Amino acid sequence: MTIQRVGIIGAGQMGNGIAHVFALAGYEVLMNDINADALTAAVQRIDKNMDRQVSRDAISADAKDEALRLINTTTTLTDLGQTDLIIEAATERETIKSAIFEDLVPHLKPDTILTSNTSSISITRLAARTDRPEKFMGFHFMNPVPVMQLVELIRGIATDEPTFKACEDVVAHLGKTSTASEDFPAFIVNRILMPMINEAIYTLYEGVGSVKSIDTSLKLGANHPMGPLELADFIGLDTCLAIMNVLHDGLADTKYRPCPLLTKYVEAGWLGRKTKRGFYDYTTEVPTPTR
Repeated sequence: MTIQRVGIIGAGQMGNGIAHVFALAGYEVLMNDINADALTAAVQRIDKNMDRQVSRDAISADAKDEALRLINTTTTLTDLGQTDLIIEAATERETIKSAIFEDLVPHLKPDTILTSNTSSISITRLAARTDRPEKFMGFHFMNPVPVMQLVELIRGIATDEPTFKACEDVVAHLGKTSTASEDFPAFIVNRILMPMINEAIYTLYEGVGSVKSIDTSLKLGANHPMGPLELADFIGLDTCLAIMNVLHDGLADTKYRPCPLLTKYVEAGWLGRKTKRGFYDYTTEVPTPTR
């Protein structure tokens, strides 16, 4: 399977990061979003992030210019039908993702590979909503995409070997490292990471430690680059809650019960960095704990 043209659905933080790395690797990129302003903002963000790479001599100015030339945008989902590989990076809600694939399927080439950047939703279930479950798999990038080296590749129950190999080759061409995960709730990284974050929130909820003491303890005591509450704010508390719910619902084990404090923060709209308030308040020059 020769992959040259890549369609990306969603122009948010993950979508624009995925477009960034594919364009730098020489792929033609067509990025889709229902919001034209979001597409404009995504291209501006890619431009700014590539400028940062140029300033650090990570890429050349010519490489940046060529990569930006390879990125096109559209608000029409069906325009992606002629691409070789599609990566869906829309909101982490199964109903939305399923609706996107159902709308897209009638317009696809017979050999187009469909993938989802979902961090937790069943690949097998998403694939079953399409006409090509054998050509469907999980393609999970880490955030921020241009910086993080890992890509989780997740087979659904019907994914065939040529599809897996094609995606594995793409990851290698991007200069990243892939790991293979089976299709169980939250896959590998979030199966391990999210319960740790959830336990940190329980530790705060139960008064064992403050935001500052919990994060400092894990940074200095476990040599983590970010504390778990700081990391939760970076990921987005709504995303953390959604993944914990997937784990709790999918595995039916009480150890995955989302902390009530996490639910309360999400209900308040305190979602972390993207809303300027989560476990830290980001409206000040130096983020300050909110508890």
